[in-house]
Amino acid sequence: MQDTQSRKGKSIVGQSNQVGGINRVILYAMPEIIYILTNEAMPGYVKIGKTSTSLEQRVRELSASTSVPLPFTCFYACAVKDAAFVEHQLHDAFDNNRINPRREFFQIAPERVVSALKLAEIENITPRKDFVETQADQDALNQARKIRSVFNFSMVDIPVGAELVFSRDESVKAKVIDNRSIEFNGEITSLSASAQKILGYLYGVAGTDYWLYEGETLDERRRRLEEGE
Repeated sequence: MQDTQSRKGKSIVGQSNQVGGINRVILYAMPEIIYILTNEAMPGYVKIGKTSTSLEQRVRELSASTSVPLPFTCFYACAVKDAAFVEHQLHDAFDNNRINPRREFFQIAPERVVSALKLAEIENITPRKDFVETQADQDALNQARKIRSVFNFSMVDIPVGAELVFSRDESVKAKVIDNRSIEFNGEITSLSASAQKILGYLYGVAGTDYWLYEGETLDERRRRLEEGE
């Protein structure tokens, strides 16, 4: 039997066990989670939030709104010691990128937030699958990802032979071999396919969010050059 109560603002779950005719309640704190969400309908924006309940439940709640054309994707999530404090620190650190002070949305490359969040991370709990309600939602999400994955290196002035670095592990590198392909681990592949393989995700990802060139993600570089035109 479980009993839930609140202690100093944290969710506490009690597990009742009967030993020798005496009920003992073992209390343990629910994990505190910081998440970074992206949405293919809002490219360039991330949502930074917290939850002390189920991460899947939170993502599904946010995606269920009819005002959101596509489900949210959990770009990154981790357990932390004090979610309220960490969330506040992240919001403060990226305040210049905040679109509306009353909303948790920021115009920034998600990997920038991940780099900061890792300083407080206890455990990486990023899901490896999408949380969607229907097959229609999944199909729409896959189509949007396919459209955004259209990319070539000439559009961002990256020459053949250039070296790319993977944002989550800078010892992981790839080489540009033509306008659309890279060489990774001796295999000719795409940005997205290689990123998905490295991350071990079951869903497709935009490789431009993860591969770096000269210190910025390829998506950041594309947006910077497009805005400068």
